[in-house]
Amino acid sequence: MAPHSTPSEHLPPFLAAIDLSKYSSAARILAVKELAYTGGLFSVVTEQTIDTALQLLKDTVGRFALYIDCSALQSIQDVVDILDAGAAKVFVSSEQVAQVQQVPNVDASRVVYFPTIGADEAERQFQGKGYGLYLHDLADVGVVAGLLDAMGRERPTVYARKSEVSEEEAVVLRRQDAVPVIAAGRLTTTAEASKCGVRVASLLLAPVVSDRPDGLFTTLVTDERGVALGLVYSNEESVAESLRSGRGVYWSRKRGLWRKGDTSGDWQELVRIETDCDNDCLRFIVRQQGKGFCHLSTASCFGDYRGLSKLSKTLQNRKRSAPEGSYTKRLFNDSKMLNAKIMEEAQELCEAVSKEEIAAEAADVLYFTLTKAIAAGVSLEDIERNLDGKSVKVKRRKGDAKGVFAEKFGVNGTNEANGSTNGNVVPITGTAANTNGGLSKEEVREAESRPKGTNDNAGLNAEGRIAMRRIDTMTASSSTIHEALQRPSQRSTEKIMAIVRPIIKEVREGGDKALLSYTHKFEKATSLTSPVLKAPFPESMMQLPRETIEAIDISFENIRKFHAAQAENKTLEVETMPGVVCSRFSRPIERVGLYVPGGTAVLPSTALMLGVPAMVAGCKTIVMASPPRADGRLTPEVVYVAHKVGAESIVLAGGAQAVAAMAYGTESIPKVDKILGPGNQFVTAAKMLVSNDTTAQVSIDMPAGPSEVLVIADKSANPAFVASDLLSQAEHGTDSQVVCITVDLSEAQIKAIEDELHSQAMALPRVDMVRGAISHSVLLSTTTLSHALELSNAYAPEHLILQTASPLAVRDMVTNAGSVFCGHWTPESVGDYSAGVNHSLPTYGYAKQYSGVNLGSFTKHITSSHLTEQGLRNVGGAVMVLAAVEQLEAHRRAVEIRLGWLNGEGKGREQV
Repeated sequence: MAPHSTPSEHLPPFLAAIDLSKYSSAARILAVKELAYTGGLFSVVTEQTIDTALQLLKDTVGRFALYIDCSALQSIQDVVDILDAGAAKVFVSSEQVAQVQQVPNVDASRVVYFPTIGADEAERQFQGKGYGLYLHDLADVGVVAGLLDAMGRERPTVYARKSEVSEEEAVVLRRQDAVPVIAAGRLTTTAEASKCGVRVASLLLAPVVSDRPDGLFTTLVTDERGVALGLVYSNEESVAESLRSGRGVYWSRKRGLWRKGDTSGDWQELVRIETDCDNDCLRFIVRQQGKGFCHLSTASCFGDYRGLSKLSKTLQNRKRSAPEGSYTKRLFNDSKMLNAKIMEEAQELCEAVSKEEIAAEAADVLYFTLTKAIAAGVSLEDIERNLDGKSVKVKRRKGDAKGVFAEKFGVNGTNEANGSTNGNVVPITGTAANTNGGLSKEEVREAESRPKGTNDNAGLNAEGRIAMRRIDTMTASSSTIHEALQRPSQRSTEKIMAIVRPIIKEVREGGDKALLSYTHKFEKATSLTSPVLKAPFPESMMQLPRETIEAIDISFENIRKFHAAQAENKTLEVETMPGVVCSRFSRPIERVGLYVPGGTAVLPSTALMLGVPAMVAGCKTIVMASPPRADGRLTPEVVYVAHKVGAESIVLAGGAQAVAAMAYGTESIPKVDKILGPGNQFVTAAKMLVSNDTTAQVSIDMPAGPSEVLVIADKSANPAFVASDLLSQAEHGTDSQVVCITVDLSEAQIKAIEDELHSQAMALPRVDMVRGAISHSVLLSTTTLSHALELSNAYAPEHLILQTASPLAVRDMVTNAGSVFCGHWTPESVGDYSAGVNHSLPTYGYAKQYSGVNLGSFTKHITSSHLTEQGLRNVGGAVMVLAAVEQLEAHRRAVEIRLGWLNGEGKGREQV
């Protein structure tokens, strides 16, 4: 039977419902490898899980459909963000519908109506809008048929959910042309029926009909671009086996179950199974492995690929085994020349006029562009998925030409040239988002460290193992080594600044109200009514397990002891010449602001590293800032540390808005004199901006970048220790960097480190973060310790670990490092938490110019001079000569008059 819904809409046979609060890498693999072969994923997003939903959409965009129930979200902006990130459809409540209708560029066919009001009023809201309909908590699936009949042939798509639905009931819904929503845990790819499971193959084939006497289903096999590879047949057994094995399995009229490729090796990796518009033909979308689909070793049974598909496959083959001296191999090996060719061909395309010229130049641009993409591991299918993702964007940019290109072609009014984004972002009533230059959460998330998706091969070698790039420094050129030690590139500073400036302006001018609105928007803590928590902090906010309290207390005391020992308790006095005494004494900075990140981890250690030295220094006012959870509460560990160090208040905000609040002060937050603490690129940019604003009168500790570690390992090093130290920093984020420098190690010894790195990384819960960091990390092999130290000092690491036989002797050779960890029993972790040294350190090579946070970071030095009469006589002549050289007569006379008095020339004048 033909479906009643819109013919152009491809309906999934079911939606597999997952719980985002329990979503993990393991769940992601399950979703992609099994459920997504046929259906789409369904999930209910809440204020607490919106970031997970957005990450899921980013991981799977263009690969399979995601249907997101947004009815629990309070802000319509969040619904827009979900749509913009690529959700196939959003399910919205009756209360949200009116707001959705006010959003520009929202396609009604991507909205599913979830009635949460009375039937009559719901029908008025729903009728004629083109929305889908969600029937939730059905008691009996039989009522669906009557409802569908009443709605008529042109009815919208209906999604139905019944708790603990059976396979029989789910099949009934499918045959009624409704889309059942089923808990993922109840779905199975097995071929055998089960009382507690619903077979995916049964759902897929429920409405499918065959016009063949043998009951087989005609099956078209295509690649991801839709190019036909061949025509085969299927039945329920072969479909079930294909779903179970994740490959193309069909039914041969002669041989029965046909696992294509078992003999030839030319098999197909299953991507998805679909049905056609009349439900009488299946389509298997596959990734062909081996020579090709056809038994004649061609790409398809209809001949070889043509056009872009042919070019893509040719370039992929060339990348694997391009002949030496070939032009394509040269392009793969010389990125600068490839970039130059892309620019050259783009220029020629712009200048082309005739149809023939435009076709030829466009072909050249496509060739070089695709070469760059494939060199970076980006396939033609990836590009097309990206295009499909852009086609569903809700927020639109003006897309004006930028900078030099606009100038070259005489284009005016290019707002993007000066860094303005001008996104068409939905206004959020009552928040600072109305005047923040089009800022959206997506732009903020772009600068955050996000895990790599399962389909991203970042950090993996050709064998699929997690591995650092290896370079032999004895054979590699200095330029190769220099390039390998470059830090991961950050987003454009100017673009970051363009986003941060309006936030700072809003908070500076709007105070508490603006700050609170940003916390509502970005932290989802909409229940908060105040942007600050004042001391004394409630005991209820510091409830912690005894072992956590003991760990914090031990760390607190060790940090206190080490920083207290740095105190300058005596005034420095030096008599530079008889009668001339110069002094220097320290005083605490009165008011300090301490930024404690939230983000992907809870960081009470940072609160300790900043708060304890501030307390020891004697700072009168200590203000902490840390983003709250979505429920408005802070992590109790951070509150406990704030209590112990005597913090005056905690700003309930993160990002640039928190920095601005501390720099300028608000109605309830005191202005500080110095801001310290790490953060993402937005935090760093905000710190730099306020420190350069003379009206703010605030300083900062240092520029900051992603975390990094460098390990020097000689033959005495334990491979397991080396790998664990590298991974302890790699897990911070995908923009972290780790470097290992080996000293006179054999191939077997280096391989042992690499094996440990892979095995330990695979056991980590943040392995997807680790892979991102490993992708731009490097192992350098050297033959001498002096060469290793030369490379390390040039790199100037944040953390330097010396896993050498004589670490204290090696430490004497260190000239640039944030903090040094000496010996096999000193992991960097002890410095991060409990040894006593500070973990707030210069990164990105700034260890050449900056120290890490220490007691001196919270103090300032004042000098004084005290001269006797004899002292002025001794030094006065030199002062007058130099003042005369600089033509500062008042300076010279200030000494001359005094010396005159001493010589009796001032007698008779009144002495003040």
